[in-house]
Formats: sequence, C-alpha cells, structure tokens
Amino acid sequence: MTRFHVYLGVMCAVVIATLINHAQGEATPNIVFILTDDQDLELGGTIPIKKTRDLIGSQGKVFEQFYVNTPLCCPSRSSILTGKHVHNNMAVNNSLEGNCSSPAWQQTQEVRAFPTYLHRKGYTTFFAGKYLNRYGNKKAGGVQHVPPGWTHWNGLVGNSKYYNYTLSVDGVEEKHGDNYDEDYFTDVINRKATTFLNSAPPTPFFMMLATPSAHAPFTPAPQYRDRFSQVKAPRDGSFNMHGSDKHWLIRQAITPMMNESVQYLDSIYRDRWRTLLSVDDMVENLVDQLTKKGLIDNTYIFFSSDNGYHVDNGNHVGQFSLPSDKRQLYQFDIHVPFMVRGPGITPGTTSQDLVTSIDLAPTFLEIAKIPPPSDMDGLSLLPQLSDTQINAQDRKYLLIEHQGEHTATIPGCPQYDGQNMANCLSACVCEDSLNNTYSCIVGGEEGQFYKYCRLQDDENFEEYYDLLVDVSELRNLAPVIKNNVSLYDHVTRTLSHLVQCAGPSCSRIPEKERPCDVKQTYLNVFTYIFELIQSMFNLY
Repeated sequence: MTRFHVYLGVMCAVVIATLINHAQGEATPNIVFILTDDQDLELGGTIPIKKTRDLIGSQGKVFEQFYVNTPLCCPSRSSILTGKHVHNNMAVNNSLEGNCSSPAWQQTQEVRAFPTYLHRKGYTTFFAGKYLNRYGNKKAGGVQHVPPGWTHWNGLVGNSKYYNYTLSVDGVEEKHGDNYDEDYFTDVINRKATTFLNSAPPTPFFMMLATPSAHAPFTPAPQYRDRFSQVKAPRDGSFNMHGSDKHWLIRQAITPMMNESVQYLDSIYRDRWRTLLSVDDMVENLVDQLTKKGLIDNTYIFFSSDNGYHVDNGNHVGQFSLPSDKRQLYQFDIHVPFMVRGPGITPGTTSQDLVTSIDLAPTFLEIAKIPPPSDMDGLSLLPQLSDTQINAQDRKYLLIEHQGEHTATIPGCPQYDGQNMANCLSACVCEDSLNNTYSCIVGGEEGQFYKYCRLQDDENFEEYYDLLVDVSELRNLAPVIKNNVSLYDHVTRTLSHLVQCAGPSCSRIPEKERPCDVKQTYLNVFTYIFELIQSMFNLY
C-alpha cells in the first residue's frame, strides 16, 4: 500500500467521522417524561428522591416556580396532554360527566393532544402508567381504546394503584395481582420501559412514564417499608391552623387535632415518601440504560407531578386542618417539582421563571421541531432550557382554576343533604364542594409576587396573598387591597382576561387605558404655550 493510499484512507476516515458527528449533532432529540402522582413540593416531597435530584436536577435545570394549572389529577393531566387551560379543554373533574376521558373529550381534545403531532412527525411514542382517571371505562371505549398518537401503549385502567389493577396493552387487557416481583406497578412501568429501550427502538422516540407514586393507597415496595421511620410531617406553616379568613369550605375545618390523629398523619407522610423510592430506582435505571446505549447526550429527561398534596387522615388535621387531598388554591396543592436535563442545558442550574404545566406540550413539540398549534395556551420552554435564553418568554402571570365537584346527598352525612358537597370521608369531612370553584392568578410585576383568587360562591369571596412575605398564606389581604384602587383594578382585570383566554392571548395581558388626567392636561397645555411664546421671543 502506497503512502498515497494510506493518506487517502486516513482522510476518508476523518471525513466519515465528521459526517457522523455532524449527523448526531443534528439528530432530533429523544424525550423522556416522568410524571408522578400527587407529589408535593412545599411539604418536602422531593426530599426522598435523591437519585432523581442528582441525575436530573443536578445534571440539568431545576425550575423553582413551576405550577400546575389545576390541582386535580384528570383535569391537570388533560391540560398537560393538550397544552390548554381547563376552560378550553373542558375536562373539569375526575368523572366521565366532567369529561375525564369521556367520548366527547376523546373526539375533540385527545385527537389534538401532543402525542398525535409527535407521531406524525415520525417519533416512536411509548406510554406506560396512569393516563386519565376514567380511562378504560366501558362507557369510554374500554381497554380497546388506545389514545391516538401512541406507538406502544400500556395504560392503567382507572385511578392509581400499586397492586390488583388492569392495564390496556395496545388495546388488550392485562391483569395484575398482588405479587411484588410481578405486579408492583412502579416496577412494572420500569420493566416495560427497559424492554422498550432494549428493543433498540427507532429514534427519535418519546417516552412517557406516569407512576402511581405518591398517590393513595400509599403502598411502598416491601424493601422500603421501614425507611424514614423517624420522619414526621412538617409542623410549621399552616399545619393545624384554622383558616378563619378563608373561603367557606376551609372555614368548616375543626381545629386543633388529637394526638392520635397526628401519629396517623405521620405514618401517611412516611408511606408517601416510601412509594417515591421506587420512582427513584426507576430514574436511576433509565439514566443507566440511556447511557449504556449512547443515547443520554441526545435525550431530554423531564420530571414533574400532576399536582401537589396536603396530608391528613380524614379527622380535620393537616394544612389549615384540611382533609388529605388536593383541590385547593394554596401553594401546597399547585406548586410542584419540575426539573429537566438534556442537550444544551448547563448542569446544576436553576430558574425563577414563572412556568406551568400547559407549557409542556408546546415544549415537547418545539424540541421535535414542530411549530406548536395556535390553539395551545402554553408557551414553549425550549428557549429557557439553555443559558442564552434567546427569545425566552417574559410571562408575568399564570392562571389556576378548579371547578368544585358536588352531589345532592352524601351517604352517612345527612347534615350535608342539599349542601352541594363531595368526596366526604367517613368522619363527614369533605374535600370538595360546589362553592370550592375558583380561579386565581399567580405572579406580579417587577418586585412583586402574589396570588389573587376569586371564588364562584354566594359570598363572591376573594383571597389575596403576598407570597414574598407570607409563603404559608396565613393572612388573606383581599379586604386590604380593595383600598388600593389601582392594584385591585389590575388584579381583577388580569384574572378576567385569563379565565377566558385562548391560544396566544393567554400570554398577553392587555394594558389598561390610562384615564384622562385633567390637571395634567391643563399643565401640558400651559407648558406648551409658555414654550411657544419663549421660542417666539428667541426668534427676535
């Protein structure tokens, strides 16, 4: 072989390597989205997931001001899938009647959810876990209904469980029992995801893994049953405090709690943390699999929750003495974890940008180089994932909304007949009511950060909290801000705009037209005449 041939061979190798590296750099990224269930941020919900914080948060960016648009499972998940506020996707609660995976929702919203766009773009799409609370219901197509856009489908029938559940696997029923090695749901999701990755799926791919943790019934894996044995629920902030200046449902709570109630509360708190340890194992395995297959550098991994949570045992305890659930306008139910790692994201960075769950769908689409459709209310976060933040959105306000569930009668609680209550526990402590219907804005102008809420009840009740100085929302300042005409007009006008916004208008708050100031007008005219006369004298 001549020197020329050796030189030619080396040059060809360099050219081929350059082309391969260029192609890899230009390759459309893969996306993994891990969604937990009822994982709070305010009450320590991210403390047990150390591996997740290390492998995603520390290797990427943590968004510290991430909010869900509604604090209830099915409406929140529907908003994530569609990129739309509840008032636009119309999934208002966890029932079929409330459009939770109803035929009407499937025909109008599901067909335009983000997976359909990814699939048409050529993404291989994989789902495993909890989808929507009424998915699999016979009135909504049963297990045979596979939502459009998913190449591989492993959807839970109904609400979160850890054992004794049914999956729809590409439209075929798969039943699971109570054997840990075969049936523990978080581990089943983990194994199905591993099988998908080991099958060398065509790239790019989108993978969504929706775990049951840390939702009731709070069943930890057996190896984690004794962890956190000394941990207690936080006793600070609004814990065991009566919300005397809050809306009607909160004022019904009874304070203080009994000691045995506190002990039971601590056991629930510990079990919620224990269920999250299996999620932590799943994240570790996923990152390990992606690394081994050389995919990690071209894969975005998102981690978040569908809503927050406040802990209780049903006997008037917990935050503002509420029964355990979500559904409330306070920070512990709407402020949730959000972290992401991936191409172009500097490890160990944080963001104070105001972002929200309806931003996820347009973000996924923009990563896939798909222009988000105009009917999505959210904004793509892709510009904010890099340090440059070129053309990053400058959002000042988010909308939070909830439509309270209610029934005419509550079995075992005759005192609530005709009171429009719902989700009442054995002690007749109710989690929801018709007049727990509200809309809120969170945000503020320069140097401000507050929450303003308006309830649809016979009191026209309002709540306002300065979140810079009152992080636990102990003092409702709504009566005070009514004396500040400018501020009160601004917050009410902003809320009124957002509750009816759609598409791009949801990120544009209209400016108020300034009223004519008569004194200022006269002063301007006088100044103009004076300057005109002065200029005439100067001419001469």
